[in-house]
Amino acid sequence: ALYMCRNKGKCMKKDEESFEQKLEKAKVILENLSNPELSLADGMKKYQEGINILKEATKMIEEAKLEYTKLQMSEDSK
Repeated sequence: ALYMCRNKGKCMKKDEESFEQKLEKAKVILENLSNPELSLADGMKKYQEGINILKEATKMIEEAKLEYTKLQMSEDSK
């Protein structure tokens, strides 16, 4: 698999979505859910997809917080 690396050696698979991409995708799903012509079954599928995307985005935030905390602790110990 191809990887894209950001600073500090953080790498992600090329086909992996960024946090911003996940939020944009969740926004589009939310807009789709407000369509009154959407069937209940399709609405439930979209809802579940949106929940999964938001869980992934939340995990990314938690990982960023952890990394930030580690960086702060290493700076404080200098």
